[in-house]
Amino acid sequence: MEQQKLPNSTLILVLGIVSILTCCCYGFVGLIVGVIALVLASKATKIYLENTELYTGYSNVKTGKILAIVGIVLSVLYLLMIVWAIATFGWEAMQNQELLQERMQEFMGQ
Repeated sequence: MEQQKLPNSTLILVLGIVSILTCCCYGFVGLIVGVIALVLASKATKIYLENTELYTGYSNVKTGKILAIVGIVLSVLYLLMIVWAIATFGWEAMQNQELLQERMQEFMGQ
């Protein structure tokens, strides 16, 4: 019986890497890509566990899943930081650098 490559194993790895690289795009892109990678990884894991000797490339799935989880965590943290900054300094200050500096100095008590 010839072994075949696990479906989407390379795609899961690439999406896991992309989720980390795009976590600073306001958190949205990395979060979406990471969730897609996790869903694909869970499907690939189920396929692999049904017949382990038939497929290769499970290490890519495991690595991609770990990278996706890291990307999701970083994206959520960045998204929370953006929400905190908008709540603390206001939307107008986020778009005007001088006003943002003034509000940051007020926040720091200077």
